[in-house]
Amino acid sequence: MKPQTHRRPGESRWKGYLYLIPAFAVYLFFTLIPILETVRSSFYDWGALGKSNTWVGLENYLSLLNDSTFLKAFSNNLVFIIFYSFIPILLGLFLASLLGRFPIPGFTFFRTVLFLPQVISMVVVGVIWRWMFHPTTGPVNLFLGAIGLERLQQAWLGSFKWALPAVGSVGSWVQYGFCMVLFLAGMQRISEEYYEASSLDGANGLQQFFFITIPELKSEIGVALITTIIAALRVFDLVYATTRGGPGESTLVTGFLIYRTAILNNEIGYGAAVATVLTIVILSLSLLIRRLMTESTDEEA
Repeated sequence: MKPQTHRRPGESRWKGYLYLIPAFAVYLFFTLIPILETVRSSFYDWGALGKSNTWVGLENYLSLLNDSTFLKAFSNNLVFIIFYSFIPILLGLFLASLLGRFPIPGFTFFRTVLFLPQVISMVVVGVIWRWMFHPTTGPVNLFLGAIGLERLQQAWLGSFKWALPAVGSVGSWVQYGFCMVLFLAGMQRISEEYYEASSLDGANGLQQFFFITIPELKSEIGVALITTIIAALRVFDLVYATTRGGPGESTLVTGFLIYRTAILNNEIGYGAAVATVLTIVILSLSLLIRRLMTESTDEEA
């Protein structure tokens, strides 16, 4: 008798791979191949007609270390992390704690309105806020004048001091709704018994927030950190629509520097090197945050 072969239930494993081929093909042609081509291009000095003519090895990368423009752009990205990540996460936690614990009339309405900036195109957001910050007709300066703070009125996007915080505040406005909805979803799985037991022990709302809500939302905070930090490091459209990196280099970011270097100045190899470094930084930070969150969860378990 032939020995019986044990077969797993369901369809063949190879048929499952066939189902993955269309998605993998899209990923291959529109993501993986462009990334590999960008890395390859970064080792060349490209000619004016877009043809690689000189192999320069690591020269483009070594030039980045002494490029004050690149260092300025990257430092601005680090500042954007404060506005894109830290402030929205704090606002999201605050709003989630207000909306998530107790039933509030119109909860769906408030959640939708607060999340709305996240679904608007960043180019549209940039155009709206460029009008909001207009020095003479913008609602921001008009509001300051209406409440007697005329001394604070200024050309926000034209100021070397305030342009970066102004654009960054727009990023906070866009990102906090995403963080709030993420934290609200996480709060649904926190047992109400934890809060009831802590109330019996005399804990107030602030203590419950710091010792119950935040620890139970560690996974969601990790996801929010990774997502918002990536958004801060790869920001381009908001800067392009508002200031185009100005005034001077006050709001110049790495994404806009890549566009300016590779597309406008036709320095494709150097722009590819900047893009490759940015990709490595994003991947490294994402893996680091994920590892820290995983280790923290394992220690609690």
